[in-house]
Amino acid sequence: MYQEILYEVEDPLATITLNRPQVLNAWTFRMGAEVKHALSQAEQDRRVVAIVLTGAGRGFCAGADLKQLRGISEGEGGEETPAELVADPGDPAMQDFRGTYTYPMSIPKPVIAALNGPVAGMAIPIVLACDLRFASDQALFTTAFAQRGLVAEWGIAWLLARVVGPAHALDLLFSARKVEAAEAERIGLVNRVVPHDELLPCVRDYAREMAASCSPTSIAIMKRQVYEQLSERLGPSEKEAVRLMLESFKRPDFREGVRSFLEKRPPRFERI
Repeated sequence: MYQEILYEVEDPLATITLNRPQVLNAWTFRMGAEVKHALSQAEQDRRVVAIVLTGAGRGFCAGADLKQLRGISEGEGGEETPAELVADPGDPAMQDFRGTYTYPMSIPKPVIAALNGPVAGMAIPIVLACDLRFASDQALFTTAFAQRGLVAEWGIAWLLARVVGPAHALDLLFSARKVEAAEAERIGLVNRVVPHDELLPCVRDYAREMAASCSPTSIAIMKRQVYEQLSERLGPSEKEAVRLMLESFKRPDFREGVRSFLEKRPPRFERI
């Protein structure tokens, strides 16, 4: 079914790989539909605790496919999503985060971007919608929009300003300059930079450790808290946190977390 991505599940991880390496994984309408469908599959799979998104070959994604851009510039419309690739609608309460490319934010499982090379144009908002970003020391970033006569697409104005702050966001958008991995880490665009050959092992080790020691239910609730509270005032946010904390006291995961600590053993949390 998938033509432009690879999808693999190896408990407790699902790995989605953009797979057009001959064109630096340039993004197409079909690739977008396939990624969204694979994310939906991983969301519903109880074997999957965390999801890794990466690229095949020497880079993550060069942005939109130039043939696709040329067609749009000449007045051609987009492609219809094949019926077999329509993603599950998911939790209605998270629809504000379930946009075309902000979709990873609505998934209750952690989504980690493993950035193995260039990340350009519309690939930037895609990786910003992931929860964590680990980058190879060979990664390179550019928004590119201003150089194509475009604007801050696909929610990047909201996403980028919240990740790196307004001043850095405007610098990256205005100039469309190339940002190397070390600067990306310094300004908070990525969480961590690692040697190129260690990228996927590092990301998978991180995700497996999280899966082994942390409650998937707790992670899902905290992820939702963080994104929903981005536009909330402190007072209501604190009240909501207290309500959720009291609920957590009643869950089996709380009892298991305390018992496993006292018994000095790994916890056995329920999958979701």
